[in-house]
Amino acid sequence: MSRQDSELVVRPDSGLVQELESRFRATCTHETIEAAELAWAAPLWDSLRADGFTTVGLPEEFGGSGGSVVDACAVLRTAGRHAAPVPLAESGLLGGWAAQVLGTELPDGLTVVANAPGVAPGSPLTGRVAGVPWARAADHLVLALDGGEVVLIGQESVRVEAHSNLAGEPRDLVVLDGAVPLAAASYSSEDRERLVRLGALSRVALSAGALERLVDLSVEYTGQRRQFGRPISRFQAVQAHLVALAEISALATMSADVAAAAVERGGGHYEVACAKSVVAGESAPATRAAHQAHGAMGMTREYPLHHYSRRLRSWATEYGDARTWNDVLGRTVRALGADSLYPFVTEPAIAG
Repeated sequence: MSRQDSELVVRPDSGLVQELESRFRATCTHETIEAAELAWAAPLWDSLRADGFTTVGLPEEFGGSGGSVVDACAVLRTAGRHAAPVPLAESGLLGGWAAQVLGTELPDGLTVVANAPGVAPGSPLTGRVAGVPWARAADHLVLALDGGEVVLIGQESVRVEAHSNLAGEPRDLVVLDGAVPLAAASYSSEDRERLVRLGALSRVALSAGALERLVDLSVEYTGQRRQFGRPISRFQAVQAHLVALAEISALATMSADVAAAAVERGGGHYEVACAKSVVAGESAPATRAAHQAHGAMGMTREYPLHHYSRRLRSWATEYGDARTWNDVLGRTVRALGADSLYPFVTEPAIAG
């Protein structure tokens, strides 16, 4: 790796990753993940919250555990690797955005953050917000409204209709009719763009972890499953699936690391757009390769592959799908002009 390449990546706190890896290995069992599709995983969440894992990325002055954007993404990558059924992105990385924009410490309990397009400022608020992560389990919601206002509201003041994504994770409908904000602040278009950028980055980090687990499961299974007297991993057709999957996983990990470091430096527009485009676009080929390598076993409820393939397909569309981010990249490059294309791609300071 060249000196310039090494500057693109910042390593997270290794102790944090090791401790969380050990914690998830013990607690994110197949039964726990399955049960979380039916009910809030309160014991898991409470244990993580007690040790400060839920607010990595939320500054200490706002009541969080501190840590950098890189640390927060390392937490999410580890969570993705274990299909942890808890809203660590919303409480940590996005919670940090909310606290800084509101200029105040977030209330005790779980606060989730979401975009609220089509909802105008006011008191009381009216409107509906779809796809809010874990709204049913939250104590408070932070919503970025149209018109440049962000509001903090109590969950008890809204009506929540339970909905889920393909992976069974809560993505609820919040009905705001009559909700009175507990706090409100104005935010700029740059703040709104940063929220979307952080949301996209969170899904990239989660997906990078899930892809790593897809590789592990596929290599392990094809090494154990025997056909015609030898492991099926020895067959060229199966090897092609494993190679494709490993390539996508490596690309996702690299993209997540580079994007997190760029955001940490205060930029990241280009890097996050590239990372989300790549990871969202490659999630379908990756899950297809993993399921092809597993055959019928991968389709059973009892085998854990679906915990990761369903999450990858869901996260690919959240905070913008591949087409959305390809369009962002295209408009950005076109605005710079032809003479700036090569420096834009090759020089991090310009790209960020």
